Amino acid sequence: MIKWALIFLVVAIVSALFGFTGIAGAATTIAQFLFYIFVLSLVISLIMIVIGKSK
Repeated sequence: MIKWALIFLVVAIVSALFGFTGIAGAATTIAQFLFYIFVLSLVISLIMIVIGKSK
């Protein structure tokens, strides 16, 4: 999932350099959304690991 966030980030940077602000904004939003989902999944996984080891 982090791979897709990085891909959309690169698309946003490249399109911003060429002046496509609409595409850059959309790609940035998608990259940010995917990044937050990745971070949330990481936190949930870490919590589940800690709960599993405490039993």
